[in-house]
Amino acid sequence: MPKTSRADIVNAAILDSAVRGTRLDEPLTLRALTIPNRVWMSAMCQYSAGSDGVPTDWHLVHYGSRAVGGVGLVMVESTAVGAQHRITTGDLGMWTEDQVVAHRRITEFIGASGAVSGVQLQAAGRKGASMVPWEQNGQNSQISVDDGGWPVIAPSPIAYGDLASPREMDVTDIDELVVAFARAAELADRAGYDLVEIHAAHGYLLHQFLSPLTNQRDDEYGGTLENRMRLPLRVAAVVRRVFPAQKPVFLRLTATDWIDGGIDIDEAVEFGRQLAGIGIDLLDVTSGALERNAEYPKRPGLNVEFSRVIADATGLPTAPVQGIEDLELVTDILASGDAQAVIIGRALLRDPYFYFRLNQSDPEQIWPKQYRRAF
Repeated sequence: MPKTSRADIVNAAILDSAVRGTRLDEPLTLRALTIPNRVWMSAMCQYSAGSDGVPTDWHLVHYGSRAVGGVGLVMVESTAVGAQHRITTGDLGMWTEDQVVAHRRITEFIGASGAVSGVQLQAAGRKGASMVPWEQNGQNSQISVDDGGWPVIAPSPIAYGDLASPREMDVTDIDELVVAFARAAELADRAGYDLVEIHAAHGYLLHQFLSPLTNQRDDEYGGTLENRMRLPLRVAAVVRRVFPAQKPVFLRLTATDWIDGGIDIDEAVEFGRQLAGIGIDLLDVTSGALERNAEYPKRPGLNVEFSRVIADATGLPTAPVQGIEDLELVTDILASGDAQAVIIGRALLRDPYFYFRLNQSDPEQIWPKQYRRAF
């Protein structure tokens, strides 16, 4: 009798999943929160807030339409934990009461539409005070202080591309950053978010501390992996402590910098193990974006294998992001068990109803009742 290969099992599961929606539609419970399916929206900056960081009608409609479109989790874009921690002047913020009130409009609509809401908390570090992507040279153009910019900080005074050289953070700066993340997590809860995600990837400040390419400190926050992890782990611990115990905390981590001498999968695994010990509930797995010249493979599902390796090593649920855009790949990932969910980025910018097009169920059953006469 011929031996059944893993590929045979996966292919059979893909067919079964495509027909019945199994796993695609399966809820996932983390702590006291049940996310209704396994297809989630990635945090993607809109750069459309004012200098006050308050969400606008654009954000309400943008995120609301994706919630109506059926994804289980709507992750609101990278939201700065302080004015000096923004990427651009168009970033959302989570440091004032006015921001909380405006965010609450978004979370209430998302919840009423059947999805759960998350917000990604971040600090830009050396990538801060840059132009929005559609002005001048985009995010390789610095905003001067005279034009509304601000001095940027980082673990070491190493510039990103053509942006200004940052000031090296001292211990007071580091302690203030931890407090800012804690305050932002508390405000996110008051704004009605079901979960928060800490951004420790894509070349932003916590990633800058983790990578030996951008962290050249010789104190307790630099050098060894243990030291480079110290600040990100402090942030993760304080966010987990202040955010309600019944609500999950995610963290986006990088599996590799795709540069010799940078973070590799072994370091990512060790970071993940430490996060598991702190009580982080899920790892959002990505890679790259530390340096402009980093080259990475242009392949679908770029971070899926990393997601599986990190899940196996840490025992934490994982969800990969980047290059996941079609039914076969989504169902493959979910049916094979390589991840507990998939995170969709640009495909959801192009199509708010991406999830409905993936799902093979009867449109009369899954599309909003207001739209069913279209079928």
